[in-house]
Order: sequence, then structure tokens, then C-alpha cells
Amino acid sequence: MRVYRERLGVPAWWWLATGACVLLLGTTLWAGFSVVVAVTIYAILEIGCAVTLLVWGSATIELTDRELRVGSQRLALTRVGEVAALDATQTRALRGPRADPAAYLLVRPYLPESVYIEIAGRPADRPYWLIGTRNPADLAAAIERARPRADGAPACDDEALDHSAEIDDGEPPEPVDTQAAHIGKDSNAW
Repeated sequence: MRVYRERLGVPAWWWLATGACVLLLGTTLWAGFSVVVAVTIYAILEIGCAVTLLVWGSATIELTDRELRVGSQRLALTRVGEVAALDATQTRALRGPRADPAAYLLVRPYLPESVYIEIAGRPADRPYWLIGTRNPADLAAAIERARPRADGAPACDDEALDHSAEIDDGEPPEPVDTQAAHIGKDSNAW
């Protein structure tokens, strides 16, 4: 079942700006040639730009109750870790100086905001996804709502050693050696 869908189409003002650039460049290239050459130049430039904008704007984000499809990539919701809606400044930092070269980015210059999706589980070939979107809060909320249905259990943010949900039988809890329980977690494999 589809939970969320968004097409990342190019805005109308990009089409207008591209048309103006085609007219300017076409006129420069046409100067001194016949009208047939002018029409050919304009047609080639406009068709090339239109195809580029259509292909670029055809990317979609589709969220079902089992997976997230972004462009040509798919991610099972069971592998989704942290999800955060990012503003323009945070997005700019994650696509630029703080970017991980192994991350999957589907960003567009006309989409200043994005959603950060951490990939859970090791080894992760892609540590996170950064998805440009017009509605980052809606997409992040949709992923959070769909994620519990993907693994069949409600969302839980308790740590492995947190037993606060257990029934209190009146006895004091046994001390737990948290150091031994976390050996290997986030440690260097060397």
C-alpha cells in the first residue's frame, strides 16, 4: 500500500529561464546564417534542454508499507535508522563539506530542504540517504509512521538494557554490568 508519493518535477520558472537561455544562445549561434539554420539551432537547443529538464524532474519518492523508493534506489524500512527533516542550512552542509562520499544523495538545486535517513545495520554500503523534497516534515513523518508496520512491531526507543516496561515484582533489580553488555558496540574491529 502506498503511504507517500512525491514527484520531484522541475518548477515552472526553470522552464522559463531555460527558454530565455535558449533564445539568447540560439540567437548568438544563428547570427549570420540563414533562417533554416536558425530554426534548426533553436529546435536542437530547446529539445535538448526540454529532455534534460524532463529526465531530471522525473525522479520520484515513493513510500510503501515495506520500502522506500527514491529514484532508482530501494530501501527496506527495516533498515531505516534515524530519520530527520532538515532545513536548507543543514541540507547544504550535508551535501557539501559534511557529505560522506558513500552516501546516497538525491538532491536538486530547486529543493533546498531534505530528509536525512540513517541506514541501520552493519555493514552499510551507504551510511545514509539524503533526499531533497518539497515537504521534508511530511516525508519524515510518513517514514516514521510506516516503519513500525515494516517489522511488525511498534516503534520502541528503549535501549537493550532498559527494562522499564517489565512488571515490578517488589524486588530490587539486579545490578547490570553495562560495560560488559556493550562490548563490541561502536568499537573498532581492528
